Amino acid sequence: MLDSIRYYLAWLTLATLPFAVLYWYAVHPFARFWRRFGGWGVGAVAVLMLLVNVAVVAFFREPLLAVSFAVAPLQRAVSGVLYLTAAVIDRVCRRHLTFRILVGAPEVNAHDGGQLLQSGIYGRIRHPRYVAVSLGMLAAALFCNYYSLWIVTILMFPALYGIVLLEERELRERFGDDYRDYAARVPRFVPRFS
Repeated sequence: MLDSIRYYLAWLTLATLPFAVLYWYAVHPFARFWRRFGGWGVGAVAVLMLLVNVAVVAFFREPLLAVSFAVAPLQRAVSGVLYLTAAVIDRVCRRHLTFRILVGAPEVNAHDGGQLLQSGIYGRIRHPRYVAVSLGMLAAALFCNYYSLWIVTILMFPALYGIVLLEERELRERFGDDYRDYAARVPRFVPRFS
């Protein structure tokens, strides 16, 4: 039973995470381009990208999930702590995020660029969702312990950092000095406890 859970969790992670990373690489650097099409254009591209990613992972499922390693009890415990931490951070983030924000509508909407989030967890760190995604991905890699999932996890960290840089550039364009002041006050990933 546990092996089946590990297998399907690994498959689901491989089928969705690369899509999410590629989606933001398609949105942030090209926000001005997407503003011509609005949310529907980005939504159509997102659905297409997700379907292609799921199809590719489904087609290559056997070689992708051919190598797995045993999972020690301590590994499961660390995975559980990381996943719980990621879930708590994500839950706190969702108090501030609407569905529109989660899918990038403010970035591509020419008429409503949204507002700069600076309260709650966003008053402590600028990118809590990326922290949650990173912790969740690491938890999945530890729990599933598939070779391919470890490779994707390792590649994900620099990829997410690149997304953060692109997002910050886009936020500076959208919010100007307000974002610059916010970035000077609030750290990217690790809160200040002073």
